[in-house]
Amino acid sequence: MLHTTKTPLSEDLKRLVGQPVAAIDTPALVVDLDAMQRNLSRMAEFARKHDIRWRPHAKMHKSSAIAKLQMQAGAVGVCVQKTSEAEAMVAGGVHDVYISNEVIAPAKLARVAELAHQVAAERGQLAIAVDSLEGIRRLANAMNDRRRNGQGAIIDVFIEIDIGQGRCGIAPGRMAVDLAHEIRKHPALRFAGLQAYHGKAQHLRRPQARRDTIANVVQDVQFTRKLLENEGLHVALVTGAGTGTLVFEAASGVYGELQAGSFLFMDADYAANERDPAQPQFEHALFVKSQVMSSGLLHAVCDAGHKSHAIDSGLPTVLTLEPTGPLDYLNGGDEHGLLKPADGNQRVPHLDETIWLIPGHCDPTVNLHNHLVGVVGGLEHGKVDKIIRVDARGALT
Repeated sequence: MLHTTKTPLSEDLKRLVGQPVAAIDTPALVVDLDAMQRNLSRMAEFARKHDIRWRPHAKMHKSSAIAKLQMQAGAVGVCVQKTSEAEAMVAGGVHDVYISNEVIAPAKLARVAELAHQVAAERGQLAIAVDSLEGIRRLANAMNDRRRNGQGAIIDVFIEIDIGQGRCGIAPGRMAVDLAHEIRKHPALRFAGLQAYHGKAQHLRRPQARRDTIANVVQDVQFTRKLLENEGLHVALVTGAGTGTLVFEAASGVYGELQAGSFLFMDADYAANERDPAQPQFEHALFVKSQVMSSGLLHAVCDAGHKSHAIDSGLPTVLTLEPTGPLDYLNGGDEHGLLKPADGNQRVPHLDETIWLIPGHCDPTVNLHNHLVGVVGGLEHGKVDKIIRVDARGALT
């Protein structure tokens, strides 16, 4: 059963294509396609230079159209976190998908098995992460129920090790050997390697702190891999990394695949990191277009509150443009954002002025919108080039 949001595009949205940026109603989630393409090109060049695979997280943009652009640029496929996200990607024509998360419920595993056979029919591949013997056995049962006469799709299985995230995954070491042996008992499962992602390291502000953390991660991964290979269990791939640490995993000689996704849009939280000189210069490409709806002596109010952007990683920042000057965005609730002059600026925005917000966290912000408005030629003088459907909006199962 496919769980995706397919809200039809309104006639007003269709007519928006070709119109100037000023015609976009507010609040709206807008992608600067020129900036996005530059980010994409820089990531592709980085991967080629370091001879490493990259499999960006589609949970960030939730769009099969963007996923296909990434694969055209050199990505081997995409990651997702939910079965329904994987279904949305496959329905949109993306046939190399890794569910980098554990799936335990039998009903969901039946969907995983069905999806594995769908992508196999398209000469694609589905993969999934595990961290328990029970999870492996349930996955095998679901795959076997879908196979006929011992024939059918094979799903790639990665063992997730907890390298500091403190979430899913087993401790580095011996248990990975037991899980790998269990995987190899089942003909429908193929041991594909290790999932080793440290989410907390992505947001350490200083490069040295991120470098030191990933150095410890690499030691844990090497230790686990050595135990596996001593048992004759070949570790074909170690996959992980994010936008904040990708330079260190790429240089480790241990990781063979990078899962960084946020680089494509670069939210305010990632931009707060001090950039390592070896990291490509990614730029903001995702914005909430907003309009000033009230203006007083000391502050103004825009029409983009928390229903238009996620705040788990902090409030959005305001893109500084003339004549408005630098502004601080303050909490105004669900429908309102408070704007106050910042850094010596004395000017309060006037009624009708356009305000461009940079979301604190791109992933859950995208999930609040049915579509992205793609513009070319810049935010001030550009035009609408396309409307991008958020295929996996609300894909939570």
